[in-house]
Amino acid sequence: MKLFTKNMVILLFVVLLAVLPLYIARGSEFGGADGLASDAIMELNADYTPWFESIWEPPSGEIESLLFALQAAIGSGFVFYYLGYSKGKQMANKRDQA
Repeated sequence: MKLFTKNMVILLFVVLLAVLPLYIARGSEFGGADGLASDAIMELNADYTPWFESIWEPPSGEIESLLFALQAAIGSGFVFYYLGYSKGKQMANKRDQA
């Protein structure tokens, strides 16, 4: 099988993995784990009081999502920079030894 064909099959598979669950569960509510955890805690112990409150509450859900995405992008930037740096350093050491 040619490389282009393999890549197209993999791309189709990835798109199906992303779209198919949304199609199957359309109309469903995709809630976060935080809401489920707080509901479970209140169900187990109705007198529970949190240990602390948030220092700052984002003004909207969109801002909260933006900050989460920014945090993920910065974190992945550091991780992949380190991986690339390590790989480049390893290749340079191999080249110097040869």
